[in-house]
Amino acid sequence: MVVLYVRSSVCEKYPIRPASMTYDDVTHLSAKIKPKQQKVELEMAIDTLNPNYCRSKGEQIALNVDGTCTDETNTYSSKLMDKQTFCSSQAASNVSRYAAAVYRKGELHLTPLHGILQLRPSFTYLDKADAKHREREAANEGGDSSQDEAEDDVKQITVRFSRPETEQARQRRVQSYEFLQKRQAEEHWVHLHYYGLKDSRSEHERQYLFSQAHGLAENTELIKSPSEYLMMLMPPSVEEENDKPVAPSNVLSMAQLRTLPLADQIKILMKNVKVMPFANLMSLLGSGTDSTAVLRCIQQVAMLVQGNWVVKSDVLYPKDTSSPHSGVPAEVLCRGRDFVMWKFTQGRWVVRKEVAAVTKLCPEDVKDFLEHMSVARINKGWEFMLPYDEDFVKKHPDIVQRQHMLWMGIQAKLEKVYSLLKEHLAPKKQETQSGHPLLVSGEQRVNMAKARVKQNYGQLEKEFQRQKAELKSNDASAKMDVSNIRIKEEPVSDEEPMDTSAYEGMNNGVVNGLHAEDSMDSLNGRLPGGCSDRVAQELKAFVSSTFKKQFVLTLSELKRLFNLHLASLPPGHTLFSGISDKMLQDMVLDTGCKQIFVPFPPQTAASPDELKVYALWEAGDTYDQHRQVLLEIFSRNYRVRRNVIQNQLSQECGEDVNKQELDRVLKVSFCLSSNQMSSNISSPKTSRQCTGISFHNDVAT
Repeated sequence: MVVLYVRSSVCEKYPIRPASMTYDDVTHLSAKIKPKQQKVELEMAIDTLNPNYCRSKGEQIALNVDGTCTDETNTYSSKLMDKQTFCSSQAASNVSRYAAAVYRKGELHLTPLHGILQLRPSFTYLDKADAKHREREAANEGGDSSQDEAEDDVKQITVRFSRPETEQARQRRVQSYEFLQKRQAEEHWVHLHYYGLKDSRSEHERQYLFSQAHGLAENTELIKSPSEYLMMLMPPSVEEENDKPVAPSNVLSMAQLRTLPLADQIKILMKNVKVMPFANLMSLLGSGTDSTAVLRCIQQVAMLVQGNWVVKSDVLYPKDTSSPHSGVPAEVLCRGRDFVMWKFTQGRWVVRKEVAAVTKLCPEDVKDFLEHMSVARINKGWEFMLPYDEDFVKKHPDIVQRQHMLWMGIQAKLEKVYSLLKEHLAPKKQETQSGHPLLVSGEQRVNMAKARVKQNYGQLEKEFQRQKAELKSNDASAKMDVSNIRIKEEPVSDEEPMDTSAYEGMNNGVVNGLHAEDSMDSLNGRLPGGCSDRVAQELKAFVSSTFKKQFVLTLSELKRLFNLHLASLPPGHTLFSGISDKMLQDMVLDTGCKQIFVPFPPQTAASPDELKVYALWEAGDTYDQHRQVLLEIFSRNYRVRRNVIQNQLSQECGEDVNKQELDRVLKVSFCLSSNQMSSNISSPKTSRQCTGISFHNDVAT
């Protein structure tokens, strides 16, 4: 039979030192304790004579901590790091279940523990060294200037009266780190005397581990049944269950997940993964899961995009929540994310600027939407992160059709909310012809465009040769009207670069149909062979006819029209002898046109030829005065509001100009169409889609 005795005590241990390496033989210099906080500090000497001790390093540490001065507050009075401090920390928050046991003469004596402390080396001396270093730096920086300073200037002091502290503010203050540090500093240290393990006083204290009572009758706590005794010895702990670490929100336990209902499993998986093929979802749910039930549940929390399932927006942004970036409510976020998902049903690529322009959301929210379901590609945009799942589409056509109907309803809502244009709604032809979009690289598109341009040039060359043969066979070919020659017009795509390599042989060194300023074929506008008068007449006729059709042109647009004119002329025409930019500009000024110096912004990306604007000053019609007023307005500002133009025309012309008359003046003067007119008129820029000057309908902010 074992006799059990109980008393109480405190236990200490050194976790970073092996049990075989004790501190029994180390000199203990001092000890102190804070009883309420159960905090202990011990100072122990370091053997500076040990061969493993680096004396130079110890001197350097002491110098950094205490400096060169000597006083009573120095940490190392011997100018050498000859001691170290051990500071305690609590090993467990609840130690009521732990006890220290001693077995002697068939008796087991238990001492319940009120605290378990771990002693670790303290490095507060490094904080003191850093403080000394900062003080020395501050003294060095302010030492020179402080010697010449006089008395300190009088500084204004602002007095503030503190408001009454609320209960919520008081709770935050009590739980703050500064308050806890202050509470710990309020309790004073109690200095102790340390006695070694073999000291008689230590032996006397050790006797308290043994109970002085020798009768069982006095230990009424142990007169219990075995079950009651075990309950007292090992009580059920509720705190430990609450103290279990909480897993991160993006980490799922598959064991716990499979204990939930199927609908909850799918919702949790989709909320964390966001985009998933159906095959991967089935593998995560485990074997034996009914695919029909999974399809029924997945449609409640996800939408089908390119054969893959993407979590619904209202699952990620529940009601009464808001954006962490901009504070936008969840309803607006759901609409914006639905627009991104809908765009990916139309194609593989989405442009971030287009999404931001339509949804009017901040860039951070738009980036979150795109990162949920796509990957950024440099100089291309955002590509849907998963490939098109053809297997699912072929196996489940009914699901695909149902999802298509849902997307049609979402599209109708988005059209009303965002007022989507036709270019936003119409998918690309390449994508509508196949089940999934076919990707074509940029290099392939350039090669295809070049091949089509060369093919078109071959057809044009054959047409020229046929017309040339007809001209030779006709005796009156010299008097033939050039305007009767019809040139086949080939549509040029906006996305295809124009290949001009095939025209190099025909132009005979002419760049874009015009000689450069430093070209040797045309020096200072002089033409060889004495044909300058005839060339000047042809050039003047072209410029006059061009500006009568379009009253305002940039030099770049004029050169483009001149190249088209050259292409319509038969080989050997006088204009092929070479026309320089200077000759063309001089001829424009000679025909009664003026250069309009439009103050374009410095950061414009336009070329120098696009910045040179020429206008026909007098055309002989009823709108000459209105056109001159407009040109003077644009010579002062490149962007003008409609009301400013209307007021200026009314003042200069002496008559009220209404909206219809203003539209007519703009249309006649600058070849504007009705859909190009807006509340703000900006300076003219060339456009490849129309032959003339167009005003961009920019809206001023």
